[in-house]
Amino acid sequence: MAIIDTSLGSFEKDVLEASHQQPVLVDFWADWCSPCLVIAPILEKIVNELEGAVHLAKLEVDDGENMKLAGRYRVRGFPTIMLFNKGEPIGHFSGARSKTWVLQFIEEHLNQSLS
Repeated sequence: MAIIDTSLGSFEKDVLEASHQQPVLVDFWADWCSPCLVIAPILEKIVNELEGAVHLAKLEVDDGENMKLAGRYRVRGFPTIMLFNKGEPIGHFSGARSKTWVLQFIEEHLNQSLS
C-alpha cells in the first residue's frame, strides 16, 4: 500500500484501519494548489525511502464528496498533511516543507505516540 489515492468511501479502510498496522500520512491536496504540487514528490520520496514504515494516502479535496473529510478534520488550507496512528490523527502541518522538515515531523510525532 505504500502510496495510494483515497476517497470518502475508502478513507476508513485506507487510513483509519491501516494506521493500526503502519502510520499513514494523509495529503489533503487540490489540483489548483501550487504548494500541493511542490510537496507531493517530497512526500512520495520520503515514503519510498522509509520502505513501508509510513504509508501515504492522497486525498484530492476537490473530488466530489472528499471535501467532507477536509471538514471533518478541520482542514483550513492546502496542502494539509496529517499523520494518523492507531486510527487517530496525531499531528498535522500545512504548506510545502523541505524533506528534512517532514522527516523530523514524522519522527517527533511517532516518538511521542509511542510513549
